[in-house]
Amino acid sequence: MRTLAIETATEACSVALYEGERLIAHDHRVLGRGHAERLVPMIANLPDRGKAERILVSLGPGSFTGVRIGIATARALGVAWDAKVLGYPTLALVAARCWQPAPQPVTVCMNGGHGEWFVQNFDQGKPEDEVQSLPPEAAVAACRHPRIAGNRADELAGLFPDGEKVAIDMLPDASKLYLLHEANWTTQLAPIYGRGPDAKPTQP
Repeated sequence: MRTLAIETATEACSVALYEGERLIAHDHRVLGRGHAERLVPMIANLPDRGKAERILVSLGPGSFTGVRIGIATARALGVAWDAKVLGYPTLALVAARCWQPAPQPVTVCMNGGHGEWFVQNFDQGKPEDEVQSLPPEAAVAACRHPRIAGNRADELAGLFPDGEKVAIDMLPDASKLYLLHEANWTTQLAPIYGRGPDAKPTQP
């Protein structure tokens, strides 16, 4: 089965095309902004314009706009190609990159916006808790493991005594999706926000 992977939850935008578990082609760019303009051309530049029987798309948490762009694009291509569309949690993909040659405990720490970080702990290839959006001081208390991965790993590790934590600075990459077990895939294509809405409803 041919699979198109889409990752847009962070400042990185990446796509990858697989034949079974074999990576055919991929594109990974750190954009900051501009996912909406770049994503579809990046897919179109893949072999056969990226057409696949299955689409896997990141659900976040991460950039509110990036996640929604990825899901909307995956849905549209799924209809156009009559392809099955599945989602996966972004932090689980980051954790999976640290599990070679075998799963090891890791805390994932990613930029969450508004001065907070998304934090989640993983062990034996599975999440140990729900993702949380935390200020740095609370992230220290939530960090369970000596290894920290993500684009805020260095900052979180720096809040501990020297040598206590090992930071692995990385962004999610669609070309590494083969590392993520299919138990993480879901048909529920709802964004994982990781934090409550900023806007509060007006009380009557």
